[in-house]
Amino acid sequence: MTSTIESGTAQPKKVLFYRHSVLVRITHWLNVLCLTFLLMSGLQIFNAHPELYWGQYGADARPDPSFISLGAVEDGDTIKGVTRIGSLSLNTTGVLGASKVDGELAPRGFPAWITIPSYQDLATGRRWHFFFAWFFVINGLVYLLYGLIAGHFHRDLVPTRDQLTPKHLAHEVAEHARLRFPKGEDARHYNSLQKLAYVGVIFILLPLMVLTGLTMSPGFNAIFPWLLDLFGGRQSARTIHFITASLIVAFVVVHIVMVLLSGVWTNLRSMITGYYALKVGPRKEISK
Repeated sequence: MTSTIESGTAQPKKVLFYRHSVLVRITHWLNVLCLTFLLMSGLQIFNAHPELYWGQYGADARPDPSFISLGAVEDGDTIKGVTRIGSLSLNTTGVLGASKVDGELAPRGFPAWITIPSYQDLATGRRWHFFFAWFFVINGLVYLLYGLIAGHFHRDLVPTRDQLTPKHLAHEVAEHARLRFPKGEDARHYNSLQKLAYVGVIFILLPLMVLTGLTMSPGFNAIFPWLLDLFGGRQSARTIHFITASLIVAFVVVHIVMVLLSGVWTNLRSMITGYYALKVGPRKEISK
């Protein structure tokens, strides 16, 4: 009789399989564009008052100070940047609180190279932010409808019961810590950590960011005043918006690092052409 076994000497071959649909790829790259401009214009807006409060009121309307502040203080003949989180103060000169403008240190929450526009201009920053915010919302709704109709969420992103067991999750955390990534057939599908991260971003962080952004709009408050009650006031919404955006940036950084470590060209090709290269071990026939 004849059976097949894995060859221990032959090189594995690459097999292409279709991983990402056209719409997933288009919405992914539009999200990259939107989030880039939203981040940079959002930091421009934040620089107009680089402090965060909790509740309805902030700035001069509160007797207590903000709990997060990116400010500048005098330091002899110059200034230094001070980032304060609660009672903890850090010297962040040159990065946060105070950075160089035209060759000299100037009070500035975030530096010029990461804001749009680079110079301080709240009105222009708001126009950039609002344009890409609505672009982002429309793109997100298209992706959401596709995910529900085509079964993308249930098929690709929702973790199975077996993937959510503590033993399985602990194993995947350990494997990622050792920079060991899925190979062969396991690489066809997202692992549990990827699924949990994507579900958390898509269904928790992004809706929070959009809703808190709308809550800061007085015009939107007139139509949906309950949003202010939901988030505990406009200043609370601003703080949640900032924290949520920071978590999304952290997710993007980790995502990029994982793409680089697990195979940058293979991952990029799958998000550009839709096809992912899978290494499959060859088999050979032997007689018994």
